[in-house]
Amino acid sequence: MIPFHTENLLLTTESARILYRDYASDMPIYDYHNHLDPGKIASGYRFRNVTELWLNGDHYKWRALRWLGVDESLITGEAPDKDKFLAWAKAVPAMAGNPLYHWTHLELERHFGIKERLSEANAEEIWNRCNERLAEDSSLTASGILAKFDVRVACTTDDPIDSLDEHRSIRENPAIRAKVTPTFRPDRILDIRRGDFADYLSRLGEAANVEIAGLPELLAAVSNRIDYFHEHGCRLSDHGFGELPYAPASEKEAAAILRSALEGRAVTEEEAARYQTFLMVRLGEFYHARGWAMQLHIGAIRNNNTRMSARLGRDSGYDSILDYHLARPLNGLLDELDRNDRLPKTIVYSLYPGQYETIATTIGNFQGGGIRGKLQLGSAWWFHDQKEGMLQQLKALSNIGLISAFVGMLTDSRSFLSFPRHEYFRRTLCGLLGTWMEEGELPTDYEYVGELVRDICFRNAEAYFGI
Repeated sequence: MIPFHTENLLLTTESARILYRDYASDMPIYDYHNHLDPGKIASGYRFRNVTELWLNGDHYKWRALRWLGVDESLITGEAPDKDKFLAWAKAVPAMAGNPLYHWTHLELERHFGIKERLSEANAEEIWNRCNERLAEDSSLTASGILAKFDVRVACTTDDPIDSLDEHRSIRENPAIRAKVTPTFRPDRILDIRRGDFADYLSRLGEAANVEIAGLPELLAAVSNRIDYFHEHGCRLSDHGFGELPYAPASEKEAAAILRSALEGRAVTEEEAARYQTFLMVRLGEFYHARGWAMQLHIGAIRNNNTRMSARLGRDSGYDSILDYHLARPLNGLLDELDRNDRLPKTIVYSLYPGQYETIATTIGNFQGGGIRGKLQLGSAWWFHDQKEGMLQQLKALSNIGLISAFVGMLTDSRSFLSFPRHEYFRRTLCGLLGTWMEEGELPTDYEYVGELVRDICFRNAEAYFGI
């Protein structure tokens, strides 16, 4: 029987343990997609207590607590922070088999040096120990955590109208060694059926110093903001879709649809798809011209609980996996960009793991151009950034593409405590490769396999994004 502790977590073979210990464990972190607050990094923010740092904004924990019937006041409500922590501690033993059980203990040990299993019995003691460390330890400030985990690059997620003042402050602060760069997330430019679309374009125009009266001005404003982001170190965009739209449209058609929206007329789903497709192609061309990577996050159906979403607002933990057809729209969009050799580096994530093989075969159609792994099957995302989900993604990539060119894991998190998820991924990766070595599917050549591990953990991302 293998005892539970974090030393050999997920490392069930000797080969896996050697790969992790000698090749993966000391690699720096390249976190190319997260939702961290750059303002907190810029200010060296010190968290008031462990609830603020660990529980606030964490949809994974919120959903687990709701599953156990915990009152919402102890999750997102007005209960005291200590009561929320005690409720979480009481709940943790019920999470056997859920990645939260592993993440909880990795985060407690790596950040606070606490090796005991969290439970109702020791909750009060651990609450006090964590808060004492937060009050005294500079490595537990927002910027200190990046240094502690040797985060070399952290790419936040930012709206096109953001001033990026915090990123400038970070860049000018010699005490912050990590490169914290913005990511261009233009979802609200594409969401033409959203009620505040016209108001948002007005704000976009103000940010770009362009009065947006139609499509030419919109494209000029978008190009202006992309240049602004580029000057602030941005080298990635990101797009979130339920179903990826692909309905080719001419410039004239897209202009007419945009004019309808600006004049307050209703836009149909079909019209929205045509507008979005036209704009995605132009955005892809802009990214290609600047050497950016384009990320496509596809397959979430959001805010499904009407009652609770009305009470708590959008993005409060009521999202799930959308089953959808992807092969034709994804091939169509990539091909339209590739026809004139304007396809940017692209990472495609799916929340629906049944699409991994579809994505892997699709991106294989458009590789090349002198770029190693130009198109990527994105890492196991959201509900799947756990052992089985990671293994499913890694195996699909290995069987159909090349795992050796993979740019590795990310946190996709709002929590500054989430960096041990890179460790969790690295342990899973080493577990898989170690099993292949033990079973004779890879040679027992630790230098060869270990260098693959280092590439996937850090070096491939460093070369791919060029930050």
